[in-house]
Amino acid sequence: MPQQSRRAAEIYHQPLMDLLFQAQTVHRAHFDPNAVQCSKLLSIKTGGCPEDCAYCSQSARNGSDLSASKLMEVQRVLAEARRAKEAGATRYCMGAAWRSPKERDMPAVLAMIRGVKAMGMETCMTLGMLDADQALRLKDAGLDYYNHNIDTSERYYSEIITTRTFQDRIETLERVQAAGINVCAGGIVGMGETAEDRISMLETLAGLEVPPQSVPINMLMPMAGTPLADVPKLDPIEMVRTIATARILMPASYVRLSAGRSEMSDEMQAMCFFAGANSIFVGDTLLTAGNPDEDKDALLFARLGLRAEVLEASQEGCAA
Repeated sequence: MPQQSRRAAEIYHQPLMDLLFQAQTVHRAHFDPNAVQCSKLLSIKTGGCPEDCAYCSQSARNGSDLSASKLMEVQRVLAEARRAKEAGATRYCMGAAWRSPKERDMPAVLAMIRGVKAMGMETCMTLGMLDADQALRLKDAGLDYYNHNIDTSERYYSEIITTRTFQDRIETLERVQAAGINVCAGGIVGMGETAEDRISMLETLAGLEVPPQSVPINMLMPMAGTPLADVPKLDPIEMVRTIATARILMPASYVRLSAGRSEMSDEMQAMCFFAGANSIFVGDTLLTAGNPDEDKDALLFARLGLRAEVLEASQEGCAA
């Protein structure tokens, strides 16, 4: 086993109390342990995706009854962004169910970025695969983050997706980094993968030329009609171990407790925050999956003594 793999495996598999102590120690060295960055996610184009991701109800190849929609109008997206900011979000994430953006849609996408940026929020887009020119145009419009998850390990990837390769994912991330955009890249746990797959996924992310500035860790929410609709639930402690290992391997990255929170107890979420998660999505929907509403999150934050992170005045409007 290569040295890096050995180190990551030793981190992941150590006694849980030691793992949590190490993760919290690393977390406190880089972040305020009681502050959580809040993002809002909007699906700007839902359904009809030509990819065959086994977890996704937006795939046209899966048996979901989700109907496809057209790209949302720019002003409607900006109105939603204003509401998100009023609710406390400091980053606005916009996702389109595409294999890659078409040229006819780029002007609207760029206008969305400029409009959200002008509100003083960080901007994030997830649009599928990008070429180098598209990445540069997104950067010029002011995009702060580009989300492109690698989903799982390279070994397990073909069990989940066959319409693109693991290397395709990596190449898009490299183009995003070359354009000077921050990377938001993570994965999904609970898809039938092994612990070693989860470790390998985190190693891949940590081994990028620059580790992702934001690392969303999603817990599978099985969707009716998809190939993973009946997959057994993941042991919650494995989710906690994944969060903690991500924090230790990528100490300066935001680690987002992402999809799956609606299925987690308050106590499990608290363990994930202690393990180093310091970012969440707010709002009652994540693309097509459920999410705790703002009132429930506010109560949880109050119980745990957590607070929403606020962008510094010097960052507003030009956050990077």
